[in-house]
Amino acid sequence: MKMRLLRGPGSAFYKLVSFVAVMLVFSPVAYSADTIKVGVLHSLSGTMAISETTLKDTMLMLIEEQNKKGGLLGKKLEAVVVDPASNWPLFAEKARELIEKKKVAAVFGCWTSVSRKSVLPVFEELNSILFYPVQYEGEESSKNVFYTGAAPNQQAIPAVDYLMNEIGVKRWVLAGTDYVYPRTTNKILEAYLKSKGVDDADIMINYTPFGHSDWQSIVSDIKKFGSAGKMTAVVSTINGDANVPFYKELGNQGISAENIPVVAFSVGEEELSGIDTKPLVGHLAAWNYFMSVDKPVNDKFIKAWHAFIKDKKRVTNDPMEAHYIGFNLWVKAVEKAKSTEPDKVQKAIIGLEVPNLTGGTAKMLKNHHITKPVLIGEIQDDGQFETVWQTDEEVPGDAWSDFLPGSKDTISDWTPPINCGNFNTKTKKCSGQNY
Repeated sequence: MKMRLLRGPGSAFYKLVSFVAVMLVFSPVAYSADTIKVGVLHSLSGTMAISETTLKDTMLMLIEEQNKKGGLLGKKLEAVVVDPASNWPLFAEKARELIEKKKVAAVFGCWTSVSRKSVLPVFEELNSILFYPVQYEGEESSKNVFYTGAAPNQQAIPAVDYLMNEIGVKRWVLAGTDYVYPRTTNKILEAYLKSKGVDDADIMINYTPFGHSDWQSIVSDIKKFGSAGKMTAVVSTINGDANVPFYKELGNQGISAENIPVVAFSVGEEELSGIDTKPLVGHLAAWNYFMSVDKPVNDKFIKAWHAFIKDKKRVTNDPMEAHYIGFNLWVKAVEKAKSTEPDKVQKAIIGLEVPNLTGGTAKMLKNHHITKPVLIGEIQDDGQFETVWQTDEEVPGDAWSDFLPGSKDTISDWTPPINCGNFNTKTKKCSGQNY
């Protein structure tokens, strides 16, 4: 016998369909009831792909590992990957797409400061969360950004102290790529050096465009500057592939790590992999993590990375550790808040601690920066770093420099009663909504 299902306005079928429709309209999780979406905002093409693709892979590994542990809040995590293609305005468009259309709970991404500056208004407008994993120039603190890379007092200032106190450097070349991070960092370093009694005549500052390749005249100037009878060093904020011809030209002109050492802030294992490191051996880099760190937690991370990426030659680096820390802090905050809602996560994450990869812990501070150790490493011929100096303990990240007139009286504190990114300790006023 055939049964006929009545579909009129009074039928059971009609009532069932109506109920489902209402639930779909009014349910806030109807778009992704089975997963929590995590945005990954890194360039997979263009000039920054060489660095950022690895960070995308790192996030995929971390999400996969968390899902093997059972996910988060009873749901699996789902990575939503977009490619802003090393195009700074496109970063903002892709960020908006992730938040408005893809409905991600948080975003992990950006590399350059200009890309971060591009997306910042989007995250603030839409009240979403960005975890930023790369060292930067400071002078910023947003309610919607967690800075898991180094601030200048966690990289640049300690590196200068090392050169000054351990090597006896008296003359300083501040060489950088011409954009916001090097210029602001060098502005801070210049003020810091002068506070230590360094004369203007003993500071040389030079900027070059992205991808600069003709270093002959600049290196000649550095060599001449370093021939005044005072120990000279180069503090380098040169970014990207311009480093290769720069170090090569140093070697061509007989400049070695013994006579004019270079300490770099943007040269890590990823940048050294696959290139001839002979011209770089003996020069230095300042980071908060090196792959060569001999700790069980780091050995475990490297093993997991090689298993995930299926290539034992692939290196790890500092920004990868920053994503490792940021992701684990976010997971812990979501578990504490029992929610992925940004306001609840922002409140829950302050004060949380997770392991770093150097055997210590990373703590999220009230200014949305974290505690980090500082390591100085010497470049080896295999592209790895030998740690020659490190801080005794983790250094708290400082959003605002103590050495710039407009910043030394400013603090960031995203907890009541201040709840402000740039609070002036003298006027007791906040100078802006977020930063």
